[in-house]
Amino acid sequence: MPKTSMDQIRELRQKTGAGVMDAKEVLEKTNGDIEKAIELLRKRGQKIAAEKQSREAKEGWIGHYIHTNGKVAALVELYCETDFVARNAEFKELAHNIAMQIAAMNPSYLSPHDVPEEEKEKEREIYREQMINDKKPKNIIDKIIEGKLSKFYSEICLLKQPYFQDEKKTIEDLVTEKISKLGEKIEIGKFVRLSL
Repeated sequence: MPKTSMDQIRELRQKTGAGVMDAKEVLEKTNGDIEKAIELLRKRGQKIAAEKQSREAKEGWIGHYIHTNGKVAALVELYCETDFVARNAEFKELAHNIAMQIAAMNPSYLSPHDVPEEEKEKEREIYREQMINDKKPKNIIDKIIEGKLSKFYSEICLLKQPYFQDEKKTIEDLVTEKISKLGEKIEIGKFVRLSL
């Protein structure tokens, strides 16, 4: 197995924020492949996030952002488990970045679960109408509709939106990474966007 270099560890840490030992371990498992190491770290983060979902998050920070023109602003409640994490600079930065995302992308809902069923059905109906003349089997049309619905969610649901600073990640991925790094449950509460 090739020896992992400090440059590789440093690069992986800069890209993911992972600890030195975690970065070294995943680089060794992936034979120094940075992209595969990032993917492995993300999978670990999702597992850690799933384990933390049963915990209660009642501390937190209100993230805020006012655009330089003074005409757009956003506020977001970001919850965690302890006051220690709530006061952490990285947690506050996450709250600020999510507020910036809200100001930039203007989501209507937090997640697809929050989208009213009538609105989902209305979108499905529009997609069905668009494909009325397609001679595809019903199961294929249903898959296409669900794919279009996923795209719709990525436009209107904060957690499913591509992160404006790194479009390879969603806001959900960003939160999951921080859960893995900070070791606590993190969840987004209410949010609001104001504009003149």
